Amino acid sequence: MTDPTDPARPLEGKVALVTGGSRGLGRETVLAFARAGADVVIASRDHDSCEALAATVRSETGRRALAFGCHVGRWDELDDLVEASYAEFGRVDVLVNNAGMSPVYDTPADVSKALWDKVVDVNLAGPFRLMAAVGARMAAGEGGSIINVSSVAGTNPTPHVLPYAAAKAGLDALTVGFARAFGPTVRVNGIVPGTFLTDIAKAWDQEAFARESAGFALQRGGRPDEIVGAMLYFATAASSYTTGSLLRVDGGYLQPAE
Repeated sequence: MTDPTDPARPLEGKVALVTGGSRGLGRETVLAFARAGADVVIASRDHDSCEALAATVRSETGRRALAFGCHVGRWDELDDLVEASYAEFGRVDVLVNNAGMSPVYDTPADVSKALWDKVVDVNLAGPFRLMAAVGARMAAGEGGSIINVSSVAGTNPTPHVLPYAAAKAGLDALTVGFARAFGPTVRVNGIVPGTFLTDIAKAWDQEAFARESAGFALQRGGRPDEIVGAMLYFATAASSYTTGSLLRVDGGYLQPAE
């Protein structure tokens, strides 16, 4: 067996659960954790995509991988996810609340109650439920690390993402609150991404984005794999004295006033 102190495999013997894990930042996180030695639970609404990534994990890294299709906004499905994870692996050492959504609308007056509820359920209520359920088991066991994926919109909202921004601001508050609730054995931290060029970027107005990103300090969007360093920092003992923190990974995002 690989030495668990091997710096190349700092998650050897650990189990990581990643929501929104089948694509984008979640996919890069799953692969990075598996390469670092962790067995993984890959959760998203698209079970087939989760299973395809699980097969990749098994073949490329030799780690165990559980694919689980669920809707993060539905608490009963999250309870099933938690039970399946513990039934398969007996533990969860790292939880990444990465699943998120931000439907488009024309004006704030066009936001329906249904849209509001959907956004808040996925971006805020679901992470709350998972943190409460998994964090309690972590605290009763050997501890662990919870990583919440927030957004620069939480502190710098624009008119077209207000429900999403409000939910992410709430997630930032939960990050601090759960750090206090489950310390000292469970660390809870947040990553605050800026604009990353995941698959959804293909639908953007590229000329408009070029103009916007010229205002970033790094003058470009992020590659999905550029989230990995922050994820590994919070998932491993490298961040052993860090909790309740929010780390911006945004390329020096500077949103001009409208």
